[in-house]
Amino acid sequence: MTTTENRPTSTPASTPQPTPMPGADVPVQAEHLTALHSSHTRVEREVTGPNGEALRVPVSRVGLTNGETFDRYTTSGPGSDPEVGLPPLRAEWIAARGDAETYEGRERNLLDDGRSAVRRGEASRAWRGERRAPLRAKDGTRVTQMHYARRGEVTPEMAYVAAREGLPVEKVREAVASGRAIIPANVNHPEAEPMIIGRDFLVKVNANIGNSAVTSSIAEEVDKLTWAVTWGADTVMDLSTGDDIHTTREWIIRNSPVPIGTVPIYQALEKVDGKAEELTWDVFRDTVIEQCEQGVDYMTIHAGVLLRYVPMTANRVTGIVSRGGSIMAGWMLAHHRESFLYEHYDELCEIFAKYDVAFSLGDGLRPGSTADANDEAQLAELRTLAELTERAWEYDVQVMVEGPGHVPLNLVPENVQMQQDWCHGAPFYTLGPLVTDIAPGYDHITSAIGAATIAMHGTAMLCYVTPKEHLGLPNRDDVKTGVVTYKLSAHAADIAKGHPGARAWDDAMSKARFEFRWHDQFALSLDPQLAQEYHDETLPAEPAKTAHFCSMCGPKFCSMRISADIREKYSAARGDDAGVAAAEADEALAEAGMAAKSKEFVELGASVYLTPEKAGAAKG
Repeated sequence: MTTTENRPTSTPASTPQPTPMPGADVPVQAEHLTALHSSHTRVEREVTGPNGEALRVPVSRVGLTNGETFDRYTTSGPGSDPEVGLPPLRAEWIAARGDAETYEGRERNLLDDGRSAVRRGEASRAWRGERRAPLRAKDGTRVTQMHYARRGEVTPEMAYVAAREGLPVEKVREAVASGRAIIPANVNHPEAEPMIIGRDFLVKVNANIGNSAVTSSIAEEVDKLTWAVTWGADTVMDLSTGDDIHTTREWIIRNSPVPIGTVPIYQALEKVDGKAEELTWDVFRDTVIEQCEQGVDYMTIHAGVLLRYVPMTANRVTGIVSRGGSIMAGWMLAHHRESFLYEHYDELCEIFAKYDVAFSLGDGLRPGSTADANDEAQLAELRTLAELTERAWEYDVQVMVEGPGHVPLNLVPENVQMQQDWCHGAPFYTLGPLVTDIAPGYDHITSAIGAATIAMHGTAMLCYVTPKEHLGLPNRDDVKTGVVTYKLSAHAADIAKGHPGARAWDDAMSKARFEFRWHDQFALSLDPQLAQEYHDETLPAEPAKTAHFCSMCGPKFCSMRISADIREKYSAARGDDAGVAAAEADEALAEAGMAAKSKEFVELGASVYLTPEKAGAAKG
């Protein structure tokens, strides 16, 4: 592959960011960075697609001070003006297939933006960029990546993914065809750069954003999106439950280079004034189509929460902690009938097949405490999710399955093993799990422990947890902390799984560390800014960036400096005869000295402790 473009780096992440300001006349300020450090450059490698297309596949190229470069997977996208959005990367690929058509779409309703918009008579700030007519499959066709893969076709999306992962394209096609991996790629979200979720590929990380009835704004949510993808989020879920749900989502999708997920029951509930018992299939179906037309790539559907499972949660410590699960449980108890999501599941499959929306089958009965892990409610729902997985595959609809939750560390491996067995290898997508319940404010850490473990055993995507979990709505700084923490878990799992090339990043860092290339250590870090800040707290001067020590050990006790000295003195790797001879002579001298001491030890009675008399005799 050849480099076709070196875009200049945008403002490094250490630059102070503008604060979004409310008000319709103030532009949305969201710096969509494409670099985390001044040595990072977005580079697009050109590869040839299955139909001769020139696919431009991005990497983040790290320039090192020794003249070398290191290429990293990047999720940041090409950067966008938030009020314009991203270019439609996949539009030509979709059109070339000839199986999708534009149509008028559903009629827009102010209730799509919630009760506050209805009272105001408008959304707070309408999307200002290009408006495209929605696409859907032509009658009698399906436009899903699974459908193409099962027909033996390699799509540009598959070729793009293979280049990003550094794997053969046939491995990608086969995994998608079998259901062991998904490429979330709604035909109405052409801005997204294709990515893949599956246990045989790099572990992915999702970041949740979204407003609430209490706080946040469209500007803040767009800022969170761009911050999340800058730091490495592979997908983003918009979980908005407050004002302007539809319009917030429009801004997010049009500016997102990664797949966007939602939980449509949240918006549907807002349309019935927050009263779960007043939900209907018609309201929910309309909401799903609305989101399909906007370009949502995957949706969490809690169709596995059945009426007979609700009593199983009665004796739990924390009951039903899933918002979607509790909404559906409340509806079923109010009506004393089975879930409309389960009863109309086949119709949902038909809708998703028209747009290539993937199911993220929700774990509405996941445990909310370690005490409730692996109970009958959780496992009963998982068996139903296995059934729903196969039913979706009958429509060529892509599926991933959501998982817990709160799980003690010793039970983590069996959770993914059961899911992979029962759900026929469909990708597992887990929140954490949190392995202890005692650390509010640190739950990004308690969950990252479980996340690394469950991903090592086969989970395909991890949903991040921020320090605000259980405490409040995360802000942009919390988003960064959550993403970086979970990128660490994902990468640790990739190494453990032996993913091709996963350890190359670690090796590059280790080499820079041993050679005291401090600037390269910062540049190769998950968080370059923080790494340099910590170093510069005690050694801020520029000469310290080439010093062969840090402030922990100082110049006299640095183990790596001492090790380097030993290597330089004794290694015969210099290749010259004098060096080899010197090393051999030193080694012979050392062996002779040790032999003499061994002989002396035996002659003195082979005793570890000597009497004063014997010690004196030895000296004499």
